[in-house]
Amino acid sequence: MLRLTEKIGQMLMVGFDGTVAPPYLLDWLASGRIGGVYLFARNVESPAQVKQLVDSCHNAARHPILVGIDQEGGAVARLRAGFSESPGAMALGASRDTQLAEDIAFMMGRELAALGINWNFAPVADVAHRSANPSVGTRSAGLDKDLVRDFVIAQIKGFERAGVASTAKHFPGLGNTEIDTHEALAKVSGSLGYLYEEDLIPFRGAISADVPCIMTSHVMFEELDDRYPASLSPRVINGLLRSELGYDGAVCTDCMEMKAITDGWGTGESAVLAALAGADMLLFSHSRAGQEAAYDTLLGAAESRRISTERIDKSIARIGALKRRYQLNDRPPLEIVACDAHLSLASKAARAGTVLLRPPDRWPIARGRSRLLCIEFARQLFSSEEDQDSGTALSRYLSQRLAHAESLIVRSEAELDLILAQAGSLDAASEILIIATRNAHMLPWQAQAAQAAIDRHPGATLLCLRDPYDAKVISDAGAILCSNGDSPPSLEAAVDAICGDYVPGGMLTVNLEPAL
Repeated sequence: MLRLTEKIGQMLMVGFDGTVAPPYLLDWLASGRIGGVYLFARNVESPAQVKQLVDSCHNAARHPILVGIDQEGGAVARLRAGFSESPGAMALGASRDTQLAEDIAFMMGRELAALGINWNFAPVADVAHRSANPSVGTRSAGLDKDLVRDFVIAQIKGFERAGVASTAKHFPGLGNTEIDTHEALAKVSGSLGYLYEEDLIPFRGAISADVPCIMTSHVMFEELDDRYPASLSPRVINGLLRSELGYDGAVCTDCMEMKAITDGWGTGESAVLAALAGADMLLFSHSRAGQEAAYDTLLGAAESRRISTERIDKSIARIGALKRRYQLNDRPPLEIVACDAHLSLASKAARAGTVLLRPPDRWPIARGRSRLLCIEFARQLFSSEEDQDSGTALSRYLSQRLAHAESLIVRSEAELDLILAQAGSLDAASEILIIATRNAHMLPWQAQAAQAAIDRHPGATLLCLRDPYDAKVISDAGAILCSNGDSPPSLEAAVDAICGDYVPGGMLTVNLEPAL
C-alpha cells in the first residue's frame, strides 16, 4: 500500500541535467518521490552510457518506474549520433506505406527497450493545418486526417510490438495554431467544428488501437474552456477525452515548465490544476526547484482534500497499469542499436518519403556537371537541443559522393552578398546550383535570398529540407526535391536522389496553396 507521499510522487516525471543521475534524483527514486524520469539530449553520450544511466535509475527506485523520451524520429529525436535515426512522420506519410511506418516504430522501440527506456512520447497525432505552425510541421504525417490517423495507428502498433509504451500527442490538437507553446499560451477561438471533423480523428484512431497514453497540449480552445488550456482543463480531459471519447488509459501533460503554463499559473498551482483536470502523470523537464514546488503543492492539496483521494487513486491505478504493461522483462541486446538492419530500414524509409516535386530537364541532377555548389541554409527554427549541428551533414554526404561538390552554409541575412556572388559565378550550362532551404516560408529573408540565387542561376535545384511549403514561396527552380525532414537518413536520401541512385516516388501530404 502506497503512502500519500508516494502516491503524489508517482504522478510526477522529471528531467535532469547530466549524463549521470544526480544524487538527489536517486534519493527521490529511492523514496518514491517521483514515478519516473524524462530523458533529453543533454543526458545522452552513447548507447552504453544511456543504458548505464537508465539502469542506475531503475536500480535505485523503490517502486517500478517509467523512463520516458521524445524519440519521434525526424525533427524531434533525443537519441542521434550512435543510434538509428529515422525520417519523421511527414516522410513516412509521403511513402504512403503504413507497414513501413510500423516497422520504423518497431525499430525505434527495440532500441529504446535495449536501453531500458519503456515509454516513448510518440507518435504525433496532430494534423498539419497551418504552414506557419512553428511546432508541428514535418512532425505530422500531413494534412489529411485519415492519413494521419492511419500512420498514428501504424506507429502505435510498432511500438507495442517492441514492448514500449507509445503516446498520442498533443490532445486535442496542436496543428491549428501559430504560436509555440514553449514561448506563450496559444488560443483557438471560434467554432470548433474542425476539431471534431478533423483533429479528433487521429486521436479516435489511437484510442481504437489501445494507445496506452495520450499527452495533452497547452492550447486553450475557447469554445471548450475559455479559462484553462487543455492540460489544465477538466472540460477537455475529463469531459472531451474521457467522457465523450471514452478513453480510460493514462493521460500525461506536455512539459509543465513551458511558458504557456508557467506564465499564467506558476509551477505549483498548475500541477494541482492538471491533477484536478484528470491528468495522471505530470511532466516537469528542467528545474529541480520547479519539480520540488510541484511535489510540495500537490501534496499540500491532497492533504487538505482539495484533490480527493479518489482522484489520486484513479491516477495511481492507471500509472500502475502502465508500469506493469511495459516492464521490459526481456530486453534486446545493446548490439541492436544502430545495427546494419536498422540503418538499412531507415534509409529505405527516407527514400520512400522523398518527393520529386518538379523533375529536372536532365536526370540525374548531378550527372555531366563539372561543378556542383550547394547553398544550404542552417536552422533558424526548431533550434532546441534535439537538433544536430546545423549544416554539416548534407555537405558531408555530398562531398563523399561527388568530388566536385562544394557547400556554402548560410547562417544569417548578412551573408546575402556572398550568396549572390557564389550563385552568379556558376556557368548555367555546365555547373549546377542546389539551394537547400529550411522553413523559408516562415523566414522571409531566407526566401528572398533563395529566390535571388535562383534568379542568378536559371535551372537551379530547390531542395526543401524541412517543410515542403518552401516550394510555394520560391519560384522558377529547374527542379524541386522535398525530403520532408532533415534527419541524416533523409539528407542521405536527398543526396542519393541527386546522384541518380533512385527516382523519388513519395507523394506530398500537404498542399502548396497559400497559407491559411
